[in-house]
Amino acid sequence: MSNNNKDNSNKDNSTQKENRKPEAHGHRIRVAITHGDTNGIGYEVILKLFDDNRILELCTPVIYGSAKVAQLYRKACGLQGPVPQQVSSAAEARPGQINIVNVVGEELRVEPGVASDEAGKAAFAALEAAVADLRAGRVDVLLTAPINKKTIQSELFTFPGHTEYLETSVGAEGRDKALMILCNEVMRVALVTTHLPVSRLHEAVTKDSILEKLELFERSLIEDFGVVKPRIAVLSLNPHAGEDGLLGSEENEVIAPAIEEARARKIHAFGPYAADGFFGAALYRKFDGVLAMYHDQGLAPFKSLAMDSGVNFTAGLPFVRTSPDHGTGYDIAGKNQADPSSMRQALYCAIDVLRNRRKYAAATANPIYKKPQ
Repeated sequence: MSNNNKDNSNKDNSTQKENRKPEAHGHRIRVAITHGDTNGIGYEVILKLFDDNRILELCTPVIYGSAKVAQLYRKACGLQGPVPQQVSSAAEARPGQINIVNVVGEELRVEPGVASDEAGKAAFAALEAAVADLRAGRVDVLLTAPINKKTIQSELFTFPGHTEYLETSVGAEGRDKALMILCNEVMRVALVTTHLPVSRLHEAVTKDSILEKLELFERSLIEDFGVVKPRIAVLSLNPHAGEDGLLGSEENEVIAPAIEEARARKIHAFGPYAADGFFGAALYRKFDGVLAMYHDQGLAPFKSLAMDSGVNFTAGLPFVRTSPDHGTGYDIAGKNQADPSSMRQALYCAIDVLRNRRKYAAATANPIYKKPQ
């Protein structure tokens, strides 16, 4: 999505919030929130999200960032809601308040709208600390604010984005594969390839890679979204689905065989569909999920249709991670124009997915009691 994430109105989201109830027995889900690029709109959308203190009834937020920087953006936006409270660690986070753990020094410079290596280092410091607490069980889910994928690069971060970093850092010893899913109330779009140059698509789009993503996608739709038997549409790679080989052979030689094999494995996969006609005719409404071959093929139409409700969800990992589907918003950073709607939906999605996973685990647990040896 473009960085133009403007806050056009003070929308009343009370109806959405009423559909989500606090956790039973007084336990609120602990949400780790990374501040992202400190020169972007991360702090603005985070603070605007919690400016409505009713959100604190749903979860206990733990922001990984800087109390000083948070206060600067809070003042710049003229926010009147709860003031973030500094805590030394996630273990000290209190329900009913905005908790913030300092992970960067006081000397951090804030330059709204400027891409800087300093802001990139601060973004990585927050991500690293949050992931450590996630692995240790101190927080329940991860919500990441947007980063600049170039300035965050370092000897410790050599990944194209959050998805690839989390697959390596949070996955169980490399066994868990991540799947990027963009979702809202209308559609869910997953990707076979993510942050990959177009010139390398031919080598990356294989029968095995498509099958792997279809299996991950089906499992996520069942366990994370509560769909009993998902129907998944698979897009083509070439224009007009290759025109029976005239415009490319991947549909006949790679994608169609992958769909056939998936159906043999009892996965309800259909296609391949030409992307332009598929989205133009709103065929996504007939499916529980859409598998796109590459980044822009799936994300460009999704973000055009999703408006401010889109969420980036990383499936396939043992922990829940979501993010708003917009970028750092340098063009509006520090101007009090950023819209927190996507950040709000990302928070709701993280909570919903965690609850769905818990329900699925309980429903599929072995009911037969075994006497301890």
